[in-house]
Amino acid sequence: MLKKRFVALTSAAVLGLGLLAGCTSGKDKEASSSDSKKPVEISVWLTPQWKGVMDATEEGADFNSFFKYAGEKFSKQYKDREVKVNVEVVAGDQRDELLNVNLNGGTPPDIFFESTFAMGDYAHRGALVPLNDIVDEDAKKDIEQNFWDTVTFGKDIYFYPFSHMPGTLVYNADMFKAAGLESYIGEPTEIKTWTLEEYETILNKLKTDVPKDKYANAYPMGLYALNNQGDTWNLAYLRMFGSEFFDDESNIVLDDAKGEKAAAWLKKIYDAKLTNPGAESVSSNDVNAMFQNQQLGISFTNSVLYNNALADMNSGKAPKFDARLANIPSESGDPLTFTYVTGASVFNTGDDEKIKISKEFVKFFSSDPELVKASKNGVPVRTSVVEEFKSEKPLFEAYDKNAQYMFNFTGSVPGYGELRQVLYPELQALYTGEKTPAQAVKDYQKNGNSVLENAKANSVIFNQ
Repeated sequence: MLKKRFVALTSAAVLGLGLLAGCTSGKDKEASSSDSKKPVEISVWLTPQWKGVMDATEEGADFNSFFKYAGEKFSKQYKDREVKVNVEVVAGDQRDELLNVNLNGGTPPDIFFESTFAMGDYAHRGALVPLNDIVDEDAKKDIEQNFWDTVTFGKDIYFYPFSHMPGTLVYNADMFKAAGLESYIGEPTEIKTWTLEEYETILNKLKTDVPKDKYANAYPMGLYALNNQGDTWNLAYLRMFGSEFFDDESNIVLDDAKGEKAAAWLKKIYDAKLTNPGAESVSSNDVNAMFQNQQLGISFTNSVLYNNALADMNSGKAPKFDARLANIPSESGDPLTFTYVTGASVFNTGDDEKIKISKEFVKFFSSDPELVKASKNGVPVRTSVVEEFKSEKPLFEAYDKNAQYMFNFTGSVPGYGELRQVLYPELQALYTGEKTPAQAVKDYQKNGNSVLENAKANSVIFNQ
């Protein structure tokens, strides 16, 4: 990088001397012209998202198809320089290792397209540049504010939202009918909202009134605490009684009456056998499998898991039943929901021209009227895209309306990846009775804030 800048400065100096002398050779003119026309290459990395430009049925569809097409389209309309976009797909489990090696070597990618949940710590490390200057009013009007809140760290936007993967509950409507719970069933394309009182009624009826001959070894609701996987639903349950969870200084504030009440509620339904047994040694994958085998009336899901479950039913890989969606209830009556936002970030490579072009490319594919339609491969963040495809995919509209109830589950705090390791041991202690609800939330807050304190000390956002 330094070498390139040195060459550029040297060329400029030579040109300046030539002008002062009133003469420049034809060779110098040709070299200067050739250098300005040399393509600027920017790199785009992504984990596997969807195949094809718009659809996996396209001939030759692959995970790099969209960005190759978008790069070609961008290059044709970009006037300042000739641009070449190089696309590389990396495995999700290799993402952080590859990024850290390249960051340490001074060769990070220019752009990374991924879930912001997985990339937030890079903003705190100072590895990313803010994107405020490429977000215009049209984008802010078309994309719900809660999405922008999720991609904002400190005062700056670090990711441009493209699509998302909302998390909800899923329930077996056939099992509900068998238990006499018809009045609590929503429409097939609705995300049903229950009050907390209604939810407890549902759980108790599923326990007592589900026919044992039809649904052997079935439980009302799934709970798990084996590891950090699926922890976003556990974080939602702990917000059911109004806890803000994080304060304005990115500290955990769960150790109060609201947090204790939420933990006590989890312990209450667990002890009342309204959930599967042995939650302390059950994983989210186990619970998902139990639901697909009709051993649970209510479970967790997100848009990808839900579509995969329906596909498994239709292909005969799993028993077929009527699975519908619901929100996580709360004491206030307002539902709780969250999402995993997917979008692009731009790395601080130190090359101002490449950063400028990279940001313009991110804005281009994140707002181009044709390209944003590819967000239908997930769930679109843009209301305009939802409107266009809602007749084809009715749940898009339901998810879009639900966005007003979203909470930012990471709190955009530094060290969130490490923080994930702190919660599940406390839930295990809660379910086994080793700790009271009050002690579990107290210890989680203490241990979690210790993680956050260390992470904040190393965060460029907290130390500007």
